[in-house]
Amino acid sequence: MESAGSCWLLSPGFLLLLLGGAVGWVLGPLPALLLLLPFALTRLHRLLFAPLQLFRELHDVGYTPDPGASRRHTADEVRRRRKRGELPPVYPNGWYRLLGSRQLPVSQVKNVTIFGEQVAVYRGQDGTAYVVDAYCPHLGANLAVGGQVLGNCIECPFHGWQFRGEDGKCTKIPYAEKVPDFARIKTWPSCELNGAVYVWYHCEGLDPSWDVPVQNEIQSGEWVFRGLTEHYVNCHIQEIPENAADVAHLTHLHSPAILSGTDLRNTRTSLWGFVQHNWKVQWSPEPESNKHCSRMLVNHALHILGWHCPLLDLHVTARQVGPGLVYMLFSHSFLGRGVILHCVTPVEPLLQRVSHCIYYQSNIPAIVPKFLIKGECIQFERDVMIWNNKKYVSRPLLVKEDSAIARHRRWYAQFYTQNSPRFSTQVDGLDW
Repeated sequence: MESAGSCWLLSPGFLLLLLGGAVGWVLGPLPALLLLLPFALTRLHRLLFAPLQLFRELHDVGYTPDPGASRRHTADEVRRRRKRGELPPVYPNGWYRLLGSRQLPVSQVKNVTIFGEQVAVYRGQDGTAYVVDAYCPHLGANLAVGGQVLGNCIECPFHGWQFRGEDGKCTKIPYAEKVPDFARIKTWPSCELNGAVYVWYHCEGLDPSWDVPVQNEIQSGEWVFRGLTEHYVNCHIQEIPENAADVAHLTHLHSPAILSGTDLRNTRTSLWGFVQHNWKVQWSPEPESNKHCSRMLVNHALHILGWHCPLLDLHVTARQVGPGLVYMLFSHSFLGRGVILHCVTPVEPLLQRVSHCIYYQSNIPAIVPKFLIKGECIQFERDVMIWNNKKYVSRPLLVKEDSAIARHRRWYAQFYTQNSPRFSTQVDGLDW
């Protein structure tokens, strides 16, 4: 396998730069500039117009390798040695994001891991997305690995059994005279809106008790897709939304300039000390009619050399819906309006897939929302370094200024019920 360095050295852009340099040395600067112009225009087009796409693996962010150790080895060692604490149940009841709508063309099927299980997500020829258990109940083949979409059914690649997406019923067994009435596969309640496919999880098997809110500006096309980031985080799912109520951490962790990066050993160095982010935050649960929702109001101000830059003030309303969905609504006098959909999806008991997807006013240059989501990504990766290495403290030592954290834990507890699965050192023989 080629190293990252060798891949970069063999990239078309780098080879074109070498060729341009050679042409410049032989023929002069003008032919070299003409040769490099298409490359420069392509890069400029990507910067100004193309959506941001950034995907991080678990070991890419949030670990500090010892000299001579790789990030992957360090991540494995931290996961193995870290104290976990007395954990709440690992899979709260609620709606979760599976994948983006654009990732699922008609007649295509995807294999997705969620709640420690495999599901097959496919789009029928009627355009509807269906979610079913990945394993065929006949002899256990994975429907998402080689399976075909036929109409609105998924066909098993092993023996050709076909299952209907809407109710899981087997509609055809090629070599059998009759399909038994009990031949069916588990289907998962799902919906598709806001540019994504969502699945409902409830450990008691109950039907959805609330709906995923529709963001009308996305559905109507008024706001357009401008970027996506995706991270894998090694922590309990509750740790991530709890940050909304942890007001004190914002000043300490997120006040240094985003240009100082994500490595917490360097963010408070003097190089960028003249730039400071100031935060004022309020968190509260919503009324009983929307008890599954909470709201965080964020006022952000930027100070340079102590001078307040009012044109860069941002006001954000972050609405948490259930355990795994957050709508971060931006409003600015000249930067426009948009939303970042922040979604946390449990892959395994202590492994979360976190996505940030930004939709923004179509008449605002793409570089503006791309800058916003990149800034959000940097601030988020500072939190990742904390989450990847901390333990969960079930009875934290809090001062009165931390009271919102205790209130958030009481609010979040509603998503656990009697049979909510708890962490075990061994699940199906795998050491989590």
